[in-house]
Amino acid sequence: MDTIHLNGHSLTLEDVVKVARCGCKVNLDPAAKAFVKRGAAIVEKWVQEERVVYGITTGFGDLASVIIPSEQSEILQENLLKSHASGVGEPLPEDIVRAIMLLRINTLIRGFSGISLETLSLLVDLLNKGIHPLIPSQGSVGASGDLCPLSHLAIALLGLGDVFYKGERMQATLALEKAGLKPIKLKPKEGLALNNGTAATTGIASLVIYDALNLAKAADIAGAMSLEALHGVPYAFDSRTHELRPHFGQRTVASNVRRLIEGSEIIEAFKGTRVQDAYSLRCIPQVHGASRDALDFVRQKIDIEINSVTDNPLIFPADGEAVSGGNFHAQPIALAMDFLGIAVAEFANISERRVARLVDSKLSGLPAFLMKNSGVNSGFMIPQYVCAALVSENKVLAHPSSVDSIPTSANQEDHVSMGAYAARKAQTILSNAQKVIAIEMLAAAQALEFSAPLKPGKGVYKAFQAIRERTPFLDEDIFMAPLIEEVLSLVKSGEIVREVEEEVGELD
Repeated sequence: MDTIHLNGHSLTLEDVVKVARCGCKVNLDPAAKAFVKRGAAIVEKWVQEERVVYGITTGFGDLASVIIPSEQSEILQENLLKSHASGVGEPLPEDIVRAIMLLRINTLIRGFSGISLETLSLLVDLLNKGIHPLIPSQGSVGASGDLCPLSHLAIALLGLGDVFYKGERMQATLALEKAGLKPIKLKPKEGLALNNGTAATTGIASLVIYDALNLAKAADIAGAMSLEALHGVPYAFDSRTHELRPHFGQRTVASNVRRLIEGSEIIEAFKGTRVQDAYSLRCIPQVHGASRDALDFVRQKIDIEINSVTDNPLIFPADGEAVSGGNFHAQPIALAMDFLGIAVAEFANISERRVARLVDSKLSGLPAFLMKNSGVNSGFMIPQYVCAALVSENKVLAHPSSVDSIPTSANQEDHVSMGAYAARKAQTILSNAQKVIAIEMLAAAQALEFSAPLKPGKGVYKAFQAIRERTPFLDEDIFMAPLIEEVLSLVKSGEIVREVEEEVGELD
């Protein structure tokens, strides 16, 4: 796999996924290294001059008025990381930790943070050698940046804390030794450069938006499967309708559904039976489309943030200045993640309504709970309950985190974003939605069998075949949970989308 060259300007969402999940390595752009050296040099100069600069020769937060002697500037940085590494909760998973490490490097390479090339290079080595600091999931309020989780990341450079290395949890000192690396001594400003910023929030958010964009396509596939299984009519997807209300997402989804059902014998056989369907079928373009528009907005924010400098103070070597600002405040990502959570919850909400129609013989005309011999068999009764439980959870989780703020640091930091939890919460909503979509696909595949020998459209049929390769048609009740897990793996991995796209071309 190609190595990704980092310069702080050109990182893409796809690059983040390659590093986080595929183990892709990174290196530092040679031209960018010069900016890093220049920033570190001016910080050293200010310390020697005993210039008063926040976080370099002063304390932090409400302690900004406390002047730190130059001979204590290095211990100041180490104490910062040790004291701020106070997180609780389950460790973040490896892919998220790798994304966080990558984004921290991509910020620091810009040269506005005052970090030394030596320290930055060690962080690159940790990422490339697969040494992943243990970062607890709880502890950030999203301003002043993700201080707590990023401190857990940074203390590994000092040989402190635990890390995961080659599948084992061990002390950081041991992992560094095994990898042929040595801990570093922090220079002035370096602790603050390492732990102040939005990298933890944005690392989580990057992977969530990537997966959500894939889920949007899977939701269109699931909706098209249910449309065919329920003998729906195609009129609501007519392009003329959507040109009169030209929201981009709406037009995109309508186009996707038309491609998925193209050539359908089922649609052709039943399209004269009625003029319109229930909203959960008829309004797929409007509902899925609105969520897609929201995801497009979120992606724009993530694309900006992953190439931004988000710590404080910022060092401007050309001007000889250190400027205290608020780029660490994660409000742009907090709002975006809250929006994403709402948008993804809606994929699940309308999907559950389609599952409910599939299992209700009075609405579907299909066997009750999709089982020929219902009564002695319960069929898909409880999978619909599961969907109901999941969407109900999401209704609670979709309440925005960003409307909350709680003062910290003795009211110096009196408005915070709660962005880290907004991102983690969005991830949970996404996980729930993936399960609902998987259950809809499984149920729709079962329902499509009752239309045989009529075949669905080529895209729907390809999805049906992918599911049948993993799960059987059910003549009687069997242990259902493993079947759901099989289809869920197709959804989460993106495999079902890829297989359908091989048949109909890339979905929009």
